[in-house]
Amino acid sequence: MFKLIRNVDVYEPKYEGRKDILICNDKIIKIADSIDSPAGFEVETIEGNGLKAVPGFIDQHVHLSGGGGEGGPTTRTPDIRLSDLTTAGITTAIGLLGTDGVTRSMEALLSKAKALEDEGITTYIYSGCYTLPFKTLTGSVQSDLILIDKVIGVGEVAISDHRSSQPGLEDLKKLSAHTRVGGLLSKKAGIVHLHLGEGPDGVKFLMDISRATEIPIRQFMPTHINRVRHLAEQSMEYIKMGGFVDLTANFYKTEEKPDCMSIGDTLKLYIENGIPLNHVCASSDANGSIPVFDENEDLISIDVGRASVLFKDIRSAIQEGIVSLEQGLSLITQNPAKALKLYPCKGTVREKSDADIVLLDSDLNIHTVIAKGKIVVKDFEVIAKGYFEE
Repeated sequence: MFKLIRNVDVYEPKYEGRKDILICNDKIIKIADSIDSPAGFEVETIEGNGLKAVPGFIDQHVHLSGGGGEGGPTTRTPDIRLSDLTTAGITTAIGLLGTDGVTRSMEALLSKAKALEDEGITTYIYSGCYTLPFKTLTGSVQSDLILIDKVIGVGEVAISDHRSSQPGLEDLKKLSAHTRVGGLLSKKAGIVHLHLGEGPDGVKFLMDISRATEIPIRQFMPTHINRVRHLAEQSMEYIKMGGFVDLTANFYKTEEKPDCMSIGDTLKLYIENGIPLNHVCASSDANGSIPVFDENEDLISIDVGRASVLFKDIRSAIQEGIVSLEQGLSLITQNPAKALKLYPCKGTVREKSDADIVLLDSDLNIHTVIAKGKIVVKDFEVIAKGYFEE
């Protein structure tokens, strides 16, 4: 089945001009100033006038099978639905477990990832949870990476947080070493995806490991960097050392959290200090819990994260003039694709790449979403729904 997007402004995410895009099945096969419809074949034409074609978004931190539970069983958050992701422009999602590695299982996470793949998007998962040691699917981190296609790393392992298992430097050294070798043997990224709490150590552990061992600093992906200002400030040295960082959407400064930083504020901090943005990513923490603790670390309230906040915060940073459209898009397309070794199949609009495309209108609203060559959102309406969605 062919699809032809005509006369659309193409962002690779770098602006490439006004082009036609020809899709065959799940691949982009041609991008040119003008493309004739393939003779003798059925071709679905999409008029791109006034629209921008950008890469499908990559969300590397999604609780596909739910998360939470910090307030007991009733606060366990639900599974995510296909349309929760596609209406947010997300065509590739990386699933993980969080605080709860007991009632949430790797088996359930893998099954949910497979279900979403069958329903229309691309999915991967991390092996593990907050706590070290954690249960794996096959008995070890390395064998998970080597034997299970969807496993591309481990995470989210918690550090600098009262909910973590308080892993020491040696624990993280061994974990990262095993994960790196597993990644090499499986030809995957072998990422160690780390949940950072508000503790003072922050990314210090990771810089210490990089300085003390032969493990490359880009093996780590610390997330929630904008949780508190001191983490964002620490991360600048980390980025200069070659590391990638992940900002979390829906973090904002409030009376209760005066040091919390939005994605836009964090990007502004980086730019003002001359920090390049090509190693900066962003994710939603969708369907994870959003707990609020008091000064004694007692739970006050809890909510659930939404996938829609990811592009909402990126769009705000663009519209406020903090970053250009190309820079903002890179945080959720090209940068995570390169960090996770999914590029150039993912994270770009170019020939031979996967046909994951988001069409934005002039106000940067998500107009149409194409995932693996199939239209899942069209003219702001959901076309493809999950099996149990109404």
